[in-house]
Amino acid sequence: MHHQAIQRAVIFGASIFVTLGVAATFAQSGSTRPRRVTPTATTVQNPTPLETPTPTPVPTPRPARVAATSSSASAADTTRAYALLEQKQYEEAAREAKRIAAIDPKNGEAWKIAGFAEFNLKQYKEAATDLQRALELQRAAGQEDANTVDALGQAYVRTEQFEPALPLLVAATERAGAKPDAVLLYYRGLAEFRTGKPTDAERSFNAAVKADPKNAASHFYLGRLASERNQLDAAITALNRATQSDLRFAEAWTLLTYSYLRRAAQAGAGPKADADYLSAIRASDSLLKLRNDEASAALHAQALVGAQQYARAALALERFAANPNAQGTTLYLLGVAHSRAKNLPKAVAALERAAAKTPDDVNVYRELGYAYEVSKQYAKALAAYEKGVTLAPAEADLKESAERVRPFAK
Repeated sequence: MHHQAIQRAVIFGASIFVTLGVAATFAQSGSTRPRRVTPTATTVQNPTPLETPTPTPVPTPRPARVAATSSSASAADTTRAYALLEQKQYEEAAREAKRIAAIDPKNGEAWKIAGFAEFNLKQYKEAATDLQRALELQRAAGQEDANTVDALGQAYVRTEQFEPALPLLVAATERAGAKPDAVLLYYRGLAEFRTGKPTDAERSFNAAVKADPKNAASHFYLGRLASERNQLDAAITALNRATQSDLRFAEAWTLLTYSYLRRAAQAGAGPKADADYLSAIRASDSLLKLRNDEASAALHAQALVGAQQYARAALALERFAANPNAQGTTLYLLGVAHSRAKNLPKAVAALERAAAKTPDDVNVYRELGYAYEVSKQYAKALAAYEKGVTLAPAEADLKESAERVRPFAK
């Protein structure tokens, strides 16, 4: 099942420098061409593991009957609760098991059945509590049950309790004679990832995809780990495998698009960058089919701008930009698209709104200054460039731009 993913973006990576053919305008003003900068490559904030789909299909944890840790009479009492669990009547099974546990708190079988029923009801917090109680009673009686250990480890992961989950999942995946289980290996990798053990996590995710080559979530995290190490070739390979395994994996399409954009930015101008921009467009097209929201549209537009498909980029953004609550990134990208398409009035309008939304983004003022300068609004261009200098005093191009337009800003 897919969970909602974080959709915000943060600035990442290097810039590419592109110039437009506007020599006639600058010849008339007596100035030289200002530096043009494409939008910087962006990357999604790292999704938390539980915002990523779990492997599909996910086996339903079900307990095997074990001897009760209380009296034989108590064991007989759980027969109906277990039957209800087997019949997938989870609410009734949980209610019956909890009734028995209230009467006999040392009945490990009752706590266990309650925990499994709650797990199947996606009541993971309650399941973790009851399965932990069951495991404690089992261990006290010397009757630890593997099914309880496995389900408890998963319940802890689903409630983001990764520290107690990890030893249980290590035990589950290293049990003598056990066949490699892709789901448990994925959960182990997730716990290792979230407890700051990326090398161990990578090993577990690789084991998961070896056990199940279509384990999309493990491919996704292998891609994410590679991306965080700036190993973009490996990231793109893993993320392509994730999307091939699950065409509806929106988070994988998102990170795949960002990875193509980052690799294109690192390549600079040329055939390799052009190919990656086209691949980013294809990936973001797939993303939009699943999630046609502002963040996805902005990502798609960034790929289109990189591929110099400016009219398409503007079209992708206009619906979202019309909203008074549009994000500054959306407005900036729209301004860039209109500017590259030489639609300067629309570029200025979008970039002015972007500056109001994100007044500390130096790229907005660089682009806005350029749009003003090309349209001969030199006083406004100077103000925009000077604002950029204030924000980034070390960037020489902004100082040069300010001095270039200063004689005309009267």
